[in-house]
Amino acid sequence: MIRSMTGYGRGDYEADGRKFSVEIKSVNHRYNDISIRLPRSMNYLEDKIRKTLMKKIMRGKTDVFINFESFSEDDVNIKVNEPLAKAYCEKLEFLRETYGLTGNDTLDLVAKFPDVITVEKVQEDEDAVWNALLPALEGALDNFISMREAEGEALKKDILKKADVIEEMVKKIAERAPLVTEDYRVKLKARLDELLGDANLDEQRLMTEVTIFADRACIDEELTRLKSHINQLRTIFDMDESIGRKLDFLVQEMNREANTIASKSNDLAITQTTIELKSEIEKIREQIQNIE
Repeated sequence: MIRSMTGYGRGDYEADGRKFSVEIKSVNHRYNDISIRLPRSMNYLEDKIRKTLMKKIMRGKTDVFINFESFSEDDVNIKVNEPLAKAYCEKLEFLRETYGLTGNDTLDLVAKFPDVITVEKVQEDEDAVWNALLPALEGALDNFISMREAEGEALKKDILKKADVIEEMVKKIAERAPLVTEDYRVKLKARLDELLGDANLDEQRLMTEVTIFADRACIDEELTRLKSHINQLRTIFDMDESIGRKLDFLVQEMNREANTIASKSNDLAITQTTIELKSEIEKIREQIQNIE
């Protein structure tokens, strides 16, 4: 299914005192650029996260934000430096007896001294952390892809409507093209009659000029290629793969044919239709910049 490169998805998962929240958002980009932001202590998971994302994301500038909260007592280890605490207590008792100090807040005071009580993070079980993160990551990714597909489908419908408009314009030009040479012959003969007056007109010379003009102004090949490109455009949308680059190349070719028709045209009606044709092609070109 066709996908837009713009999307957003969020996923949450909580189990065994661990809670993960994952957000994924993207905009259009020429390549597949994935940026992952997660707690530094979990940098070892970045490769797994990237591989999971790249299975479903082919193109775009994608930012992934991962937040983690732990409510488990097993994740930390609180240690008391007993020799240091004992030494502090002995010195405090010495100060009390020596200087006649009063007060019974020794415990609070000792606890505030550096290195008496330390909190150490327990070495994490990498598999357990990954198993808790994966459901949140997959949930966010599914929501993200769903949004991309919905926007992609809307783009597809609009582009195909524009393709129908372009096809009608090509038919209009094709119907007008055979009449251009005859119009040129009539106008050229009238002009020569005006200039030559009663002098005899060399019909053979006239036909030669008309033939040269017809050859120079012939747009049959360009029209045939444009019709083929329109059919290819419709076919590409049925492909089950990333199609953005294919569409970009195809629209460039369509624009090239339209430019050639415009440069060859010596007919006002064809010129006007070609201008409208190029405008529709440009609209499609802008839209496909956001297709994966």
